[in-house]
Amino acid sequence: MYPFLELFGRQIPMYGLMACIGALAAGIVGCRLCRKRGLNDNDYIITLLIAAAGVFVGASLLYAITNFRYFPLLFKTRSFEEFWNVLTAIFGGMVFYGGLIGGAVAGLITVKVKKYPAREFLDISAVIIPFFHAFARVGCFLGGCCYGIECEIGFAAHGNPLIQEINDVVRFPVQLLESGMNLVIFAVLLILYRKSLSGKFLYGKLIFFYLIMYSAVRFSDEYLRGDSVRGFLFGLSTSQFISLILIVFSTLALIILRFRNKRGSDDVPSGEEDPGAETSESGE
Repeated sequence: MYPFLELFGRQIPMYGLMACIGALAAGIVGCRLCRKRGLNDNDYIITLLIAAAGVFVGASLLYAITNFRYFPLLFKTRSFEEFWNVLTAIFGGMVFYGGLIGGAVAGLITVKVKKYPAREFLDISAVIIPFFHAFARVGCFLGGCCYGIECEIGFAAHGNPLIQEINDVVRFPVQLLESGMNLVIFAVLLILYRKSLSGKFLYGKLIFFYLIMYSAVRFSDEYLRGDSVRGFLFGLSTSQFISLILIVFSTLALIILRFRNKRGSDDVPSGEEDPGAETSESGE
């Protein structure tokens, strides 16, 4: 593992660096997809920036919720310094699903207030979220967080100052596995996005396909994780419970949308152009 990058005498956390690189790369891809659909990429950038704030808040809040057992310690502190240290420990991490929910809420509010094209932006976001997440998971691997179970096949960290329990223990690189699976999901959704430009069947539904695919991956690879910071209930982790909920929710949403479509409902809202028509004009 390589938790810090030494640059000009300063230590830069690799997780933060990889997350920033991922955000930049995903933003570039998102803007490119916007232009292919004839949308204003500046509007999408604004939505992404506000959603990013929601990601940070949501990820920190869910991390704190998983550490609810430590909240009573706040009332036992004897100084502001002790109080701050406990508070930092409770809110000092991030959970992806919390960030996903927080970002979705912030993004949808922005789209609603600004009257941006909601379903188009959701389709694009469904494509770029796993692309960003692939970079972030590499950052997890380098930083040592979200580490895997003890395994004969894997990697061992030495002298990691942040996460002592990973030092000198060979662990399965579950972070790299999830990073690779996110790239596969990205590739699949990119293909589906291109297909959605020439027809109505996939239009506005890609976010549900993403949630099903990623939730299935996350539910499975949780068994390969060796950290218990996310919290467990009835033998399942917090993330596994959320994964099951998202799979059921997204599957029902697709069934309902399909049923409406069979009854003759038009997937394209009135007053909006058929995405296929835009594509034909642009030559895609």
